[in-house]
Amino acid sequence: MRTIIVSLLIAAIVFLLGAATVIYAGLYDIAATTPHWPATSWLLETARTRSITAQAAGIVVPPGLDDPAKVIIGVDHYAAHCAVCHGAPGVPKGDIAQGLYPPPPDLATAAPIYTPAELFWILKHGIKMTGMPAWSDHSDEELWATVGFLEKLQGMSEQDYAGLVMASMAQGGHHHAGTDGHDPAQPNSQDTRSR
Repeated sequence: MRTIIVSLLIAAIVFLLGAATVIYAGLYDIAATTPHWPATSWLLETARTRSITAQAAGIVVPPGLDDPAKVIIGVDHYAAHCAVCHGAPGVPKGDIAQGLYPPPPDLATAAPIYTPAELFWILKHGIKMTGMPAWSDHSDEELWATVGFLEKLQGMSEQDYAGLVMASMAQGGHHHAGTDGHDPAQPNSQDTRSR
C-alpha cells in the first residue's frame, strides 16, 4: 500500500513539473487562432458547464418573461450588445466575432440548452476566457428582458427580428447608461430611465 501511495505521489509531482515546464517554456500556444488541445477543451467545457449550473441554481426566475413589452426591451439590449458577436436572424456575426476563440455561439441554437436562470447568470457575470463580457452594470430587469428575448430567438424569422428591432426603435432605442446615469456615447447626456 505504501508503494502505491509513493508511486502516485511521484507521478503527481512529475506531472506538475511537466506542466510547469510547458507553461514556463511558453510551449502552450495561447493564440486565439490555435484551437485548444482536446484535453484542454474538455477541461474548460466541463468547468464552464458545471460552474454555470451550480452558480445559477439559486436564481429565481421572475414571471412574465414572455411579456411582449419585456421582449422588446430584451431585443433592444441584444441588438445593441450581443448581435455583433452572436449574430441574429438576418444579421451576420460582426468582424470581432471572427477573431474570438472559442467562437461565440449562435444563440438561436445555443440558448435553448440553458435554463432561464443560467442565461441570466451568464449575462450578468460573463464567462472567463471566452470573450463573453459581464453585463453586471445593467439592471436585472434589462437582463431578464434579454433572457425573455433569447427564449423567443430559436426559430425566429428575419422579419420577426426586424419587427422587434423596429418596435424597440419606436420606443426610443437603446440608451444604456453607466452606473452614474451618464451615457458614455453622449458627452453631456443623462439617462432618465429608472434603473
